[in-house]
Amino acid sequence: MKAIGKRIWAIAEGYIPGTSTGPEPAMTSHETACLLNTSDEDAAVEIWMFFSDKDPVGPYKITVPAKRTRHIRFNDLEDPSPVPRDTDYSSVIISNIPIVVQHTRLDSRQDANALISTIAYAAND
Repeated sequence: MKAIGKRIWAIAEGYIPGTSTGPEPAMTSHETACLLNTSDEDAAVEIWMFFSDKDPVGPYKITVPAKRTRHIRFNDLEDPSPVPRDTDYSSVIISNIPIVVQHTRLDSRQDANALISTIAYAAND
């Protein structure tokens, strides 16, 4: 199948609540980047985090195998540094080949959970 998507994506809105309600890990408050690779080649992906009060952190290196999808919880990113909780941030996702990126957040700080999802911004490359 032909590769679809773009190589550079941005998620301008990011925030991982520091608390959660409900069973873990399913109901842990989180941010997720859903990465789709439709090509015949593995995608080498870098994620960079941007903050209002400090320098960017990254790259977090991810591989998305050919013809596969990966859902990356930002809560699980540890290297080069854990993504902070209760902190506003933005992210830029760069891939060596075209991919599609969708952003999802589960906010379970209260019993009435909130889930949002949107396609990330794709830069013309």
